[in-house]
Amino acid sequence: MIAASSTRPQPRWQTLWRESITDAQELLGLLDLAHLAGSLPAADAGFSLRVPRGFVARMRRGDPHDPLLLQILPQLAECDRRSTAQLDAVGDGAARAARGVIHKYHGRALLIASGACAVNCRYCFRRHFPYAEETAAAQHWRDAVDWLRAHPDIDELILSGGDPLSLATAKLAELTDALRDLPQLKRLRLHTRLPVVLPERVDAELCAWLARLPWPVAIVLHANHAQELDAGVAAACAHLRAAGAQLLNQSVLLKQINDSADRLCALSERLFAIGVLPYYLHQLDRVQGTLHFEVDDAHALQLIESVRQRLPGYLLPRLVREEPGQPAKTALQGP
Repeated sequence: MIAASSTRPQPRWQTLWRESITDAQELLGLLDLAHLAGSLPAADAGFSLRVPRGFVARMRRGDPHDPLLLQILPQLAECDRRSTAQLDAVGDGAARAARGVIHKYHGRALLIASGACAVNCRYCFRRHFPYAEETAAAQHWRDAVDWLRAHPDIDELILSGGDPLSLATAKLAELTDALRDLPQLKRLRLHTRLPVVLPERVDAELCAWLARLPWPVAIVLHANHAQELDAGVAAACAHLRAAGAQLLNQSVLLKQINDSADRLCALSERLFAIGVLPYYLHQLDRVQGTLHFEVDDAHALQLIESVRQRLPGYLLPRLVREEPGQPAKTALQGP
């Protein structure tokens, strides 16, 4: 376990968060790609740039096709307003149950714990989500906990966002302390990208909180490419496992980023090497401003079949799509 420190005025991860890059021209300059500045969209295509400097350090300098860079750099293609794209492609609004509570699937509810992320991924399916009105942490989680208390059929709670680990650990503990009085809860799940893009978030205080929780905890990370998973991420995963969490990963299939069998296999193998099991490979949610990342279903099925032939079954993520109104994720299957 990480040794705790009582002398720091604030956690290091918060300082690193504040130092994130929010200017595309600065980012391109750091990567020896300043000549690309003229091809950037105006005003970040309506979705701000944010990326921690440690994540940028994993990008290849001078490579405009770097798979990490392509995930976070604003592009002119985001200004495409084709009618087939939507603001809410996964039906979050229709599934709203209370402030910050989304209820789609039997026995499970999702809390929008925070609207903040350490990195703004350009393919984000909630890039248009009204976080100001729909954050469960407001009013000390009161609406969310009241709704859960009135629904004893909910036995698994999912913390999402934004990113739930963007909240201070004390704020997360405020929620879990309130949840201890709900006897129906059997599992807690966190969906987070922070241990990947800002592994310093996994500090002693966070691990101590996880270790004290009375429920089995699954942490679902989000990495799309093996290049994201450096030694710092591996160390963060080791600390999370030591605190008792089960680690899974969900990815999004993204054109020019991980749409090859070699890259998908490398990702699964690297995940397993650092103690994380592949869970889902999502087909892109067709949100406005993201369609340039889309991989068609036929190619996606060919890719997953190639991966199936090369890796053992426990390293094969399930290829799925989220469809509004369905009782579960839709698995994509060949003919």
